[in-house]
Amino acid sequence: MRVALGVEYDGSAFHGWQAQRAGIRTVQEVVEQALQKVADHPLRVNCAGRTDTGVHSTGQVIHFDTPSVRSPRNWLLGCNVNMPMDVNIRWAQTVPDDFHARFSATARHYRYLILNRTSRSALMSKRATWIHKTLDAQRMQQAGLALIGRHDFSSYRALHCQANSPLRTLSDLQVIRHGEQIELMVTADAFLHHMVRNIAGVLIAIGTGDKSVSWAQEVLQLKDRTRGGMTALADGLYFSGVDYPAEFQIPSAENFSYQI
Repeated sequence: MRVALGVEYDGSAFHGWQAQRAGIRTVQEVVEQALQKVADHPLRVNCAGRTDTGVHSTGQVIHFDTPSVRSPRNWLLGCNVNMPMDVNIRWAQTVPDDFHARFSATARHYRYLILNRTSRSALMSKRATWIHKTLDAQRMQQAGLALIGRHDFSSYRALHCQANSPLRTLSDLQVIRHGEQIELMVTADAFLHHMVRNIAGVLIAIGTGDKSVSWAQEVLQLKDRTRGGMTALADGLYFSGVDYPAEFQIPSAENFSYQI
């Protein structure tokens, strides 16, 4: 059978999602080790989107194939009891054989969390990016509107990004202030390497007043990463959810969202 899982993790102590050489701690490795104990056989998982070192997730989706028969509850509880506290399975369910965590996805959601106050936070360290200069969330929102639509995001991807095409369709971008926190929420069909962190870096510079509101669009039109803004820290980045066709009945990320 094919099984899908919803995974959350604190990425602070991980070298990203993807399994690497021995001795490098990754989320994939930890999850697979736990699942193998429940399934009683070696297995590999496929994820909706790989995350980098230090990046968190509240809505990662994975799937794997197994001949072992377990209830969704047994997959969830059995996996969680065998994993460290910084990784957790939120839901589990069987899915049709044509479901694929990556290729069946129609949209992906990211959230970038900024702590905007004079002093840093002991409690939110590594879970939000601290910016001490006052940010204007309305300027950031106005600037971000220029990025919505299908564009060549070459200026907003990492220089070593391996994607075949820089074209992506960004369907939603919202910047909302909650007291001392500013939340950037972005939805697209898919994302390029460092795309959200580079968008955040440009919008932060605009929010502080160091750059004009039009700069986000100017950077986009340059199609040149070397002339773009800074790459914001990984601390505040969360892979927050994935959309799938209704036929697969995958739980909505909105059902599992919460404030950090």
